[in-house]
Amino acid sequence: MKKLALLFALTISVFISSAQTLFSYGKYAVSTTEFLNAYNKNKTHEVDSAQAMRDYLNLYIKFKLKVRAAKDLHLDTLPSLKADLQNFRSQVQGNYLIDETEVKKLLDQAFIRSQKDIHVVYYFVPEVSDSAASYHKINEVYQQLKNNKQTDSEILESVNTSEPKVEKDDLGYITVFTLPYEFENIIYGLKPQQSSTPYKTKRGWYIFKNTGERHAVGKITLAQILFAVPEGFIAPRQQTKKLADSVYNVLVNGGDFAALAKQFSDDRSTFMNGGLMPEFGTAKYDSVFEDHAFALTKDGEISRPFETKFGYHIIKRISASPVSPTKDDATFMSNLKQEVFNDSRINIAKQKFYKEILPKIGYKEMPVNENNLWRLSDSSLLANRNITVGKVNENTVLFTYNNHANVKVRDWILYLNNNIKMTPQKMHEQYPALFSKFVEASAVNNYASRLEDFNPAFKSQIKEFKDGNMLFEVMQRKVWNKASEDSAGLHRYYNQHKEKYLWNSSAEAIIFSCSNKAAATNSIKQLRTGKTWKEVVSENSTEVQADSGRYELGQIPVIDRTHFTAGLITLPVINKTDGTATFAKIIKLYPNYQQRDFEDARGLVINDYQNYLEQEWISQLEKKYPVKVNEKVFNDLLKTK
Repeated sequence: MKKLALLFALTISVFISSAQTLFSYGKYAVSTTEFLNAYNKNKTHEVDSAQAMRDYLNLYIKFKLKVRAAKDLHLDTLPSLKADLQNFRSQVQGNYLIDETEVKKLLDQAFIRSQKDIHVVYYFVPEVSDSAASYHKINEVYQQLKNNKQTDSEILESVNTSEPKVEKDDLGYITVFTLPYEFENIIYGLKPQQSSTPYKTKRGWYIFKNTGERHAVGKITLAQILFAVPEGFIAPRQQTKKLADSVYNVLVNGGDFAALAKQFSDDRSTFMNGGLMPEFGTAKYDSVFEDHAFALTKDGEISRPFETKFGYHIIKRISASPVSPTKDDATFMSNLKQEVFNDSRINIAKQKFYKEILPKIGYKEMPVNENNLWRLSDSSLLANRNITVGKVNENTVLFTYNNHANVKVRDWILYLNNNIKMTPQKMHEQYPALFSKFVEASAVNNYASRLEDFNPAFKSQIKEFKDGNMLFEVMQRKVWNKASEDSAGLHRYYNQHKEKYLWNSSAEAIIFSCSNKAAATNSIKQLRTGKTWKEVVSENSTEVQADSGRYELGQIPVIDRTHFTAGLITLPVINKTDGTATFAKIIKLYPNYQQRDFEDARGLVINDYQNYLEQEWISQLEKKYPVKVNEKVFNDLLKTK
């Protein structure tokens, strides 16, 4: 009992502490809750320390002072900043207009399904005027599949003695997001060699069969050489096979794949790029092509020529992206979540969200005669005129919300004009479904317009963006622009602090930036034959750029510590990320601690002058808004971390 009382007391203590004022500036107060939210969101260290929190407190105080100064200047009313805020709101609000619990369920489901590929065969009977005949035919197929006494060809032969005909197709392997969600749900519910019950769509009836499974192969990037063959021609096919075999022999003996693709490939979309294809996964291409592609087990591996309906292919594996076996891969899960959002299945989460918000926004439907509303809708759409049908006219209220917003018939007519797609004869059939969508869209828009009232996280995110935008604008006005434009102030600051602007060991040099190592090596060779650096750049302008000037020795690219001498050409330094290369030619060396003139030091002076102006400005703000930190509250805060 004492333990429970103690825990309760501690909980209350922490709660009260979080609601206390940590610091004030003038008449404005900042709570520990606000400070901790900012601190936890922005901290870059794993271990909290008193000094780290103190440093952040000082930064946060300056931040609040600057934002206050921006508000004093009414920068939040600037049209440009208001437009930025509205654009940001539009971009992020969608993340809050959905049921997160359902999104998590869909993401978990997608992850599980991403782990295996399923080989799918389907049977299809088109919907005909005699719908009973279509159902009878697909049910006949289903019963024979259940009996499992006949081959696929025997089944087709036995059932296709009359109309409608049954079609069968092999989809090859599919994975999550390959097919419409309604089909995917059926297929991933099947065991190997199991067939689904008949499934009705607008087109007709389907039966899906799981003919086999494998561990998901993920995605792959290939380069290919295609030797196209006109369909149905025997002689050209034999000749093409010989050519493909010949090119393959060149490749296995060290031939350049990209060069041979440019020379021989009939794939017009890839041959100029060395045959390089976009990354793809299961069910993107012909199943034969994919089987050979995913059979390659290592990067750089080249297949033997193989045949598809398009001709003969030689493929080279460039890279592979396997499916992550766990949810720990943040990139994989992020991409999976994006696919969930882009797929029709996300409507499940949207529908649940819509049902949840109706009581929150106080949705109330008004009694309106439905037939009169449809008749008025007809008149508005077909005759483009407003009439009264019964007691229904364009000003009739259809439903209301608790923020006193009324949705009227005119809003419904506007929605119809933007969304009606059927012929006039079919419009009536659309009205009920369209009206449901209209109510949903209106309700979501009403909720979105008041999102700050319903979602604290969204409110915080909007405030952060607004404050950050104002901070940027006020810093430009008070510090950055002022520093760069105040020529007299810059010169004055330079003259008062000349001792800060001295050269360390330096050299006059030309620094070359090359597209690759080969271009750098060739440029060095040209320099050593006596060509000037300008001649080298001019002759190799697409691959080589250069800048001349005075640089401190630490700014000059070198592989390791180098003894610099006049005339030295350094070895090229290769960037491992993109393969570019840099090197330098030394023209003249200078001793230590020479005075930089103003132009040489300009960049450094501007930076220092900005810091000086900012400190002066902060001092003025602290006088205008005296800062008081509640040290007791701060120390209590440290104890809880």
